[in-house]
Amino acid sequence: MPKPYSLDLRERVVGYVEAGHSCRAAAAHFGVSVSFVVILMRNYRKTESLAPKASGGRRHSKLEPHRAFLLGLVAEKDDITMPELAAELVTAAGVQVAPASISRWLIRNGYRFKK
Repeated sequence: MPKPYSLDLRERVVGYVEAGHSCRAAAAHFGVSVSFVVILMRNYRKTESLAPKASGGRRHSKLEPHRAFLLGLVAEKDDITMPELAAELVTAAGVQVAPASISRWLIRNGYRFKK
């Protein structure tokens, strides 16, 4: 992932646009893309912040808070299907996830398919 533009450049671009120039003119003047200037100005007007947004990071599983519930269901009824697990999770906790997501989560937590 490329590094975000510096805060100094962002300040100069915003100052240029607020001085009455268009976003296209600012992009050409500073050698950046038009979309960068448009998005920067939109975010600046909304939040008045020039700091770049956080990028990347690990997304956390929706299922982790319900670990005990899911593992309890699997231990109680070892032949339960993934759609049944998903339906039980919706009924008990109101969390809707795809059966495939539950399958991947179970595999990551040491469970394997039973033949």
